[in-house]
Amino acid sequence: MNLDRTNHEYNLKRIFGIDHFYDEQWDAIFRILSGERILMIQRTGFGKSLCYQYPATQFDGITVIFSPLIALMRDQVKSLNSKGISASYINSEQSPEENSATIQDALNGKIKILYIAPERQENQEWIEATRKMNLSMVVIDEAHTISVWGHDFRPAFRRIINLVNLLPQDLPVLATTATATKRVQDDIEKQIGGRLTTLRGRLIRSNFNLYVIKVKSEDEKLVWLAQRLNSIEGTGLIYTGTRVDTELYAKWLVYNGVNAVNYNAGHDAGTRKEIEEGLMINKYKCVVSTNALGMGIDKSDIRFIIHTQIPASPIHYYQEIGRAGRDGKPTTIVLFYNEQVDNSGFAADYKLPKAFIEGARPTMDKYLKAINALKEEPLTESELMKVTNLKTTPIRVIKADLIDQGIVREVVNGKSKTLEYQFGAKELDIQAFEELRMAKLKDLDAMIGYVYTEKPRMQYLCEFLDDDTTTTLSNCDNTNLNKLTVQISEYWINKINEFHENYFPVLEVGTRCGNMINGIAASYYGVSNVGNAIHRSKYENGGDYPDFLLRLALKAYWKELGNIKFDLVLFVPPTHSGNLVKNFAEKFASSIKIPISAGLIKTRITKEQKIFQNSYLKQENIKDAFTYNDPEDIQGKKILLIDDIYDSGATIKEIGRLLTAMGAELIVPITIAKTVGGDIL
Repeated sequence: MNLDRTNHEYNLKRIFGIDHFYDEQWDAIFRILSGERILMIQRTGFGKSLCYQYPATQFDGITVIFSPLIALMRDQVKSLNSKGISASYINSEQSPEENSATIQDALNGKIKILYIAPERQENQEWIEATRKMNLSMVVIDEAHTISVWGHDFRPAFRRIINLVNLLPQDLPVLATTATATKRVQDDIEKQIGGRLTTLRGRLIRSNFNLYVIKVKSEDEKLVWLAQRLNSIEGTGLIYTGTRVDTELYAKWLVYNGVNAVNYNAGHDAGTRKEIEEGLMINKYKCVVSTNALGMGIDKSDIRFIIHTQIPASPIHYYQEIGRAGRDGKPTTIVLFYNEQVDNSGFAADYKLPKAFIEGARPTMDKYLKAINALKEEPLTESELMKVTNLKTTPIRVIKADLIDQGIVREVVNGKSKTLEYQFGAKELDIQAFEELRMAKLKDLDAMIGYVYTEKPRMQYLCEFLDDDTTTTLSNCDNTNLNKLTVQISEYWINKINEFHENYFPVLEVGTRCGNMINGIAASYYGVSNVGNAIHRSKYENGGDYPDFLLRLALKAYWKELGNIKFDLVLFVPPTHSGNLVKNFAEKFASSIKIPISAGLIKTRITKEQKIFQNSYLKQENIKDAFTYNDPEDIQGKKILLIDDIYDSGATIKEIGRLLTAMGAELIVPITIAKTVGGDIL
């Protein structure tokens, strides 16, 4: 292949409309065109994608790009197609039929660049297809995900290496990341192997203005944002630690005249896409999100990023703030830290990331539960979830670890895969798990170090990422910028109290519940004294739910649902709580002057949903467990459905499907409280 830079820059201009490569880009592209393997560690905004997109247009065959970022796939495929480059993707946003059609196009040579989510490697159709494709290059985007020491390690991503190890040594491989310590770099180099060159760039982002704001309460964060956000130039992102907080912060900002919207993994794909597109055209002042948003979003002019919760490490933080200011213009970066210490002895904002780290690996008893189940018989992943009563994430972590240690193996049986215990295998080795846990706790301590450091903040981050810089930095509140503080007047105290009294969580029921629409909860279970009052009545023989819960639920009803003319009130039949919900519903119906019926009944005994850890068992527990005595009562009716606690929502959704099938025109759920258990990411 011709390796003349001038010739390739002519092609670059013709295909991409770009005049020249950076010297660092050309170095990587020259090596790729020469058939080398490259690990590229470069800051966000460097232009890493061009380093694989351009060579892909020069090769005869197909370039496969493994990426965990659906938004990136969507945006880059759209951009490539607009330039006349045949590109497509395979991921969970598409139907199985659409993904199969894409695979067939790839086999037929109709696609030059193919993006694929790493989890799709477990698909048998994909496995068969890779053996027949005319591969020219393999790209591993966000390559830190294949390292157990990486900040976003995902077990499924390590299987990419299985494919890489089967490739000819002269077939180019490119692994890219913006965030890799020397330890992660060494691990990636070892896994990819072969004729590998590592190209590490400088990580300094001198256009960032970095601040830390120390507070004593969550309300101080809310007040500062309401006071200052509209005065910050441009549009940006606010990152929170949980889904619950995305909703709370967004509603508070809207309450104060800020054009904000919340985004998290609980939204359906259509809603997420709509918000992403709105962010691209500056529809909002800010999007309040978990860190689910931002990776892969091709927007160079995000002007600010604010974290209301510290990330788990300086690596996470560098990556997340790196999504802003990619155009090189001044960008505001703010980190809040609630340093109020509670009875546990830990600062409030230290506890959440610490809990994530402690819970990242399942406990030993869960590993043993899975091992013992597989000793009895081979099981599919879903069967193992049912037998062990474990959630999807821990089962997949356990599965990957047991396969890695040779304790189980995965066997393909037609279209399904089963896990088989390997009798005579060695005992589970947990030493590596403990080493990783301790390393992550050390990283969290380093994040606290960032909060309290007196160094230039960008220097602190670069040094942690093993990019020791000699550049003099003056772009933070430890150097030339003023410290930011929070001032709360009586006006703001009253305003935030008023907000808390009028903030009612949404019950998102999705799109598969027939004529049921999203409902409302009066509060979160863990807020103020709501959870305690429910617990006393439900589990401590405390009598009927107290009147203050009724008043709170009525306030939520009149504010959020008062414009709907309901015909009938129903209540969810009890599993454990006797007549608590019935008595509450009767008082509620009497207060809003709508007839109530006790016709919704159980057809069989069910267990409390809270004992089940995964959706399979929750759904099995309540599937076809309800009926209505006289369907004519509800035909064409608008129904208000009352329960005390909304957790997974499986029970309410099952009843929604039943009432729809019986002819109800509309069903809207309302509960006293919504738990936060399923609302973390």
